[in-house]
Amino acid sequence: MAEMTYREALNRALDEEMARDDRVFLIGEEVGEYDGAYKVSRGLLSKYGPKRVRDTPISELGFTGLGVGAAIAGLRPVVEWMTHNFALLALDQVVNNAAKLRQMSGGQLSVPIVFRGPNGPAEFLAAQHSQALGSYWMHVPGLKVVAPATPADAYGLLKSAIRNDNPVVMLEAELMYAWKGEVSEQEFLVPIGKARIAREGVDVTLITYSKPIRVVEEAADRLAEKGVQAEVIDLRSLRPLDEETIVNSVRKTGRCVVVDEAWPLASPGATIAHLVDSRCFDVLDAPVELVSGEDVPMPYNHTLELAAQPSVEKVIAAVAKVLYREDV
Repeated sequence: MAEMTYREALNRALDEEMARDDRVFLIGEEVGEYDGAYKVSRGLLSKYGPKRVRDTPISELGFTGLGVGAAIAGLRPVVEWMTHNFALLALDQVVNNAAKLRQMSGGQLSVPIVFRGPNGPAEFLAAQHSQALGSYWMHVPGLKVVAPATPADAYGLLKSAIRNDNPVVMLEAELMYAWKGEVSEQEFLVPIGKARIAREGVDVTLITYSKPIRVVEEAADRLAEKGVQAEVIDLRSLRPLDEETIVNSVRKTGRCVVVDEAWPLASPGATIAHLVDSRCFDVLDAPVELVSGEDVPMPYNHTLELAAQPSVEKVIAAVAKVLYREDV
């Protein structure tokens, strides 16, 4: 095992897949000369050249469409959006072309493409750059959506995404790029659609994905001090969802709290809460609780910014509610 940052794990996955398959190329703003806005592509331009590490103008719709066309033609592009906030400009290419062409062509076409970049709030970025937009992609048939929360999963899921013959959207987060974790020095893949049980427990199931995992794990530590054994599920994939792992956990604990930094209405967290309610209603000892981002545009003020996001205190309060306890 080797310790590396989240960005280093992504870089290693890109490097290995580009070396393995000369159809793989990276395209996006500042991915080449600048080594990536978040340094995920550091060193790749010098190793693979400008034909396979291509800088683009500030034109998300244009270079995303270029990537879709290249995938249809037989290449395997990785499109880096500087942020999913900017990907809103490219929605038409992802939703109406990448996600649909395999079905609309009766299987004659495939679109093996990865769309990746940071999603969700960071710090001091205000309303237009702090949006968690996983529900946009999760909503669309034909897309796969992954959201790794550890360097190991970032490495293994990106490799799986690049090798997949379907379009895959990858949700990262700016504040996660410096996170460190152990990654096997041997090559491995993480399957798309399989959740990770990050912590086993018997009293309540805490379900989350991506950056909120650290909030949830800290909450689980504090709950343990009060004698509450929380099971923590890191979804890793939003589409497809690992329904079996979710249902099995909730059937064991009888209680569930979903933690999602997106806005609550029509969010990934709301979808997961509905899944738990519909599949586990007969064993639930309390209604499912959702801890989400507040239903407001993200404030710039840092104190308000933190208040608008899930926190350890909010997660513990939700657990206290489903346990009908005031002493946690």
